Amino acid sequence: MPLPRRELRPPLSGRQARSTCANDCTTTGQATRGRFRVTGTGTARGFAGRVAVVTGGSRGIGLAVARQLAEGGARLSLWARDAAALERARQELATLTEVHVAAVDVGEEGSVRQAAQATLDHYGKADILVNNAGILGPRAPVGDYPAETFEQVMRINLIGTFHCCSALVPQMKAAGYGRIVNVASVAGKDGNPFVSAYACSKAAQIAFTKSLGKELAQSGVLVNAVTPSASPTEIFGTLDDARKKALLANVPMGRFVEPEEVARMIVWLCSENCSFSTAATFDISGGRATF
Repeated sequence: MPLPRRELRPPLSGRQARSTCANDCTTTGQATRGRFRVTGTGTARGFAGRVAVVTGGSRGIGLAVARQLAEGGARLSLWARDAAALERARQELATLTEVHVAAVDVGEEGSVRQAAQATLDHYGKADILVNNAGILGPRAPVGDYPAETFEQVMRINLIGTFHCCSALVPQMKAAGYGRIVNVASVAGKDGNPFVSAYACSKAAQIAFTKSLGKELAQSGVLVNAVTPSASPTEIFGTLDDARKKALLANVPMGRFVEPEEVARMIVWLCSENCSFSTAATFDISGGRATF
């Protein structure tokens, strides 16, 4: 049965806001000085029986995605480099669903293949893949940007997405079903200055999404990307105040996007309600993106 369409109302200062999203999750928040603060979620079990792999799933947007998928009934496989953070996420989410974890460097093919096999051995399948793992890299002019660091950013953000898809797509194709969401960035559209590696990697991630989505268009496996603007995650914490102010000045809505807001869009793209969108890029930048 189709689930209710999402209706999102902007929060009013000092009042509670309530939104209902496409997979029938409800979120209550409170507007504080123009900023929407998510204070709780509840999700109908539209993902019962599904297995979701979330890279970078131990914190930030990845953890928010994992939590909402778990609330929807999905079983989880969280992939990340930090074993301690993975264990904390596992303990938190184990109250909601079954959680498998794998310590992975997505930039290393062998590490990804090992994690994919462990996931398939544990669950027997993977229905959903959210490629969220990524790094920002330093802020520097091109002439001063270390070549090895540029390659590292590309390896994790772009090649890592390729490795994860390469490892899991064959099983999804064989099953005739899959949902893949690549977490890109508005920087991949706008080309932010002084972060050339990051912007380039995210633009390439968008192109990869379009290519793979078209390749798999008749297979039952849908591939989409989201392009959020800056969000208060761990990567965000590496920026100085001047840079944060500059980023905020580019957002017409006048605030940063919360991880839970990005997660709601991703979760819809992971659902069966997303049935005729593939090879597409979904903007969630508060009006910043111009195309």
